[in-house]
Amino acid sequence: MALSSAPGHGNPGDFDAMAAVDGIAAHAHWHRLLAPHTPLRDLADAIHAVTAIHGNHPGMIECALARAAEVDTLPWLVDAAAGFAVERAYLAQLAAAAGPLPSTPGQAETAAALAQQRHTLEALANSDRIGSATGAVAALLADWRALRHVLDAAAARFGVEVVVPILPPANPPVPAAALALRARSFGASQLFAQHRGLWGMLEARASARRG
Repeated sequence: MALSSAPGHGNPGDFDAMAAVDGIAAHAHWHRLLAPHTPLRDLADAIHAVTAIHGNHPGMIECALARAAEVDTLPWLVDAAAGFAVERAYLAQLAAAAGPLPSTPGQAETAAALAQQRHTLEALANSDRIGSATGAVAALLADWRALRHVLDAAAARFGVEVVVPILPPANPPVPAAALALRARSFGASQLFAQHRGLWGMLEARASARRG
């Protein structure tokens, strides 16, 4: 799941609008996971995959904060890091409650793909291109709203208390330069592309388990 060259959609700078078009809520497997009787193994698989990508510390937000490429965004990134620490702890609870990773053909290939995706997102968060990391983090926050529905559905099924989110809105301070705004749009499009790839892989794994 390397960086994509495909352009993003939605309005540049409006990351919630971009998420509505390019995010996981537009993916059929997101809707399947929210169905009342979706197999527990499919929810467990999603929880473990998301934990593999976003459950480590430092993650994307911490990398972007350490890089500090856009000084005006630092207070927003601090709030995002604090909020995501809560999400990370929630993920850990859910992964423990979900039990072992469900047996699925092609597990070695999946592990390699998840490791590559985590590396790609970390590289994006560490980008020297001013605006790219900010756009990627904003897209993560925007897409996380949809992902939170899956996490909360899993919590209900696995008997975990839902944690109240404290993530800030996906609206970093507007950059002065148009170039930075374009870089933000690029970073966001890459995050959404990685998430779509993840959801496509989860869909294929669910199909393989049914097969």
